[in-house]
This record gives sequence, structure tokens and C-alpha cells, in this order.
Amino acid sequence: MSRPMPGLPPPRPIALKERASILFVSMGQLDVLDGAFVLVDRGGVRTHIPIGGLACLMLEPGTRVSHAAVALAARAGTLLIWVGEAGVRLYASGQPGGARADRLLFQARLALDETARLKVVRRMYALRFGEDAPERRSVDQLRGIEGARVRETYRLLAHAHGAQWDGRRYNPHEWETANVVNRCLSAATAALYGITEAAILAAGYAPAIGFLHTGKPQSFVYDIADIVKFDLVVPEAFRVAAAVQQGRPLDGQVVTDPVSTVRHRCRDQFRRTKILGRLIPMIEDVLAAGGLEVPPAPEEAVPVAFTDREGMGDAGHRG
Repeated sequence: MSRPMPGLPPPRPIALKERASILFVSMGQLDVLDGAFVLVDRGGVRTHIPIGGLACLMLEPGTRVSHAAVALAARAGTLLIWVGEAGVRLYASGQPGGARADRLLFQARLALDETARLKVVRRMYALRFGEDAPERRSVDQLRGIEGARVRETYRLLAHAHGAQWDGRRYNPHEWETANVVNRCLSAATAALYGITEAAILAAGYAPAIGFLHTGKPQSFVYDIADIVKFDLVVPEAFRVAAAVQQGRPLDGQVVTDPVSTVRHRCRDQFRRTKILGRLIPMIEDVLAAGGLEVPPAPEEAVPVAFTDREGMGDAGHRG
């Protein structure tokens, strides 16, 4: 017979759009002590983490996680993602609870139907660039067109923020060999990929079933995140990199750790733009463009995680 979780049972999960976006942790033991989710360092110092109010917890090298911590994060609906140094690689993730067979099958049908898949890719293109994709183009052709536009967008944004730019180049196995602007970009996109994956799983879909991107564990994450990447996180990465390259302060403060600064600025940007409230509707919009009928949910289906429910209190009270 399994033992009950220590402490009080967690409250009903907060809607995803009401949560803080991400938190990176490293060099410590994640555990549940005295009913609280904590990070314990080598000296035994506890740092409390409001696990139920986070969309995603990014676990960097040097982090250990107890069974109790993983179980509590799952019950609270917070996605755990194991990442490489500075978040440059995503190794694995723990599902926050929300995958639905009907939605997974719908997503797979869209990806396997060439006509529907092309419609989805065209909708992503329109959302990303603010204009319809060229007519009579295949998915591969649109991928090539998008790649050229992306390279030009990087160049223009680097110029606009005064950053030295010679292309997107980095080796995920040798993090320190990348220049400062590529390290900033990797940190920024990793943060966005984390909350995007949390939103995809919360909506009941699969991160691996992509449309423009394929064959990767986070293919659909890249599809959705790329729609907003150049509006949200890439400019922040270039701002920080330019300040470091030019040896000047940024917003009155000297940048001593560019990766950490990028993360904090992305976090603040996520909050200002309310991105967590936009991601799930964006996912539904993109998939609806495929033109296939959404199958009805079976009676025994688990409800989708973090949907808004009527209650007596506001979002802060979860009544």
C-alpha cells in the first residue's frame, strides 16, 4: 500500500495562463520537506519553490530529484524538463498530466494527411510573417523559403540592436565555444521551448508530432515556438549580446552573466505579453487550419489540464 504524500494535498491547479513561466534550477536536490517543494543545496539550505504557480521547471546539470518531488510536480501540473548546461539542450520531460488520446490521434491524422499538413504549415507561416504563404508550394519548399527569411530576420535584428553577427552557429556539445550572441540566443530559445512544451502537453497534444519540423522529440514545440520567437525572445538576446560586445550597461546595469540576464529578460517578457494565455489558443488555431473534423472526446477521457473553470474566487484564490 503506497504512503500518502506528505503535507496537505495541493490545491486545484492554477490555469496555465495565470502561472509564472519558467524557473531554472541547478546544483541541488529537489525534494518535498515539511510539505513544501524545496531545492536543498550542499550546505543544507532550503530554497522554497512555488511549484503549483509555475508552468515549467528547467533542471540543469547537477540537479537531483526525489520521487516525492516528481510526484508533487505532476499533481500540481508543473512540467519538469531536464536540460543541458544553460538550457542549451532538452534531454527529457515529465508530462504534467493532460495528454488525450482523441487529441493525439487528431494531431497524428493532420500530420499524416499531406493536404491537411500543408494547410497547417501555411497557417503557421501566416501567423509568423503576417502574410499568406506563396501559393502552389510544398512543405519542403515553404521550409526553404522560411529558412531564408529567418536568416535575414536574424541579420536585421542584430543590426537594429547593434550586435556583431556572423550567423547562427553553435555546438550543443561544446557550449563554451559559441560566441556570446549565440549563447544568448540559445538561452532565450530554450526558455521559450520550455513553456511552449508545457502548453502543448497541457492542451493534450504531443510535442514530437510536428508539421514543418519533423523527426525530433520537440518537433511541434519548434513549430509553435517559432511563430513568436522573433517577437519575444530573439530581440532580448540581441540586446544583451550587444551590451556585452560593446562593454556598456544595459538599462543602467552592467551585464556580468549574459545567459542569466537573457533568462530574466525573457521571463519578464513572457509576463508582459501574457504569452502563456496565448499559446494554447494559438495551438488550436494552427491545428484547426488543417480542415479535419475534431473527434468527440470519449466519456472516459481525462479533462484537458488547466482549462478555465467557473469558481467563486478569482484566479488568485482558485475558488
